Amino acid sequence: MSSKATNFYIRLREQYRPRRIRAVFVLESPPTSGWYFYNPQGRVSEPLFRAMMRLLPYGPVTKEEGLRAFRMAGFYLVNATYTPMNGFRSGALRDRKILGNYQNLVADLRKRISQKRTPIVLVKRNICTLLEPRLVADGFHVINRGQRVPFPSHGWQHTFHQRAASILRTV
Repeated sequence: MSSKATNFYIRLREQYRPRRIRAVFVLESPPTSGWYFYNPQGRVSEPLFRAMMRLLPYGPVTKEEGLRAFRMAGFYLVNATYTPMNGFRSGALRDRKILGNYQNLVADLRKRISQKRTPIVLVKRNICTLLEPRLVADGFHVINRGQRVPFPSHGWQHTFHQRAASILRTV
């Protein structure tokens, strides 16, 4: 993905970065559908957005309103890579791309969060498996503690909410 596209996603994201970050969620990548979490022109019915609002709990009328509430709660979402991965059929290829971007993720986290003790919640099985040991070894405070949080779609919404809410109670 071009740096121009990556910068587009980061510009959208940075509009909603909290002053004091209570927890950072690390997900795989923006979707090919264009339903990027931080795009205020999106729909409140997007699976990830709806799931995150349920964690607040909050039922916004507009996505912009929900993004402001997410920021006010101190939550911040970053992606392991800004190349959409859901277009790749091969899990092994996805994993290589994510690991190939690992140093960029670490630089992004170090630049955006003021201290390594900021809680990080990893979402999606491959993100949990690939990144938890690496981020912990690099001194970040991953609070999953081996608990995998699934992406909230395709029947995993309830499990996502249960696990993410349980993990957030430790913050």
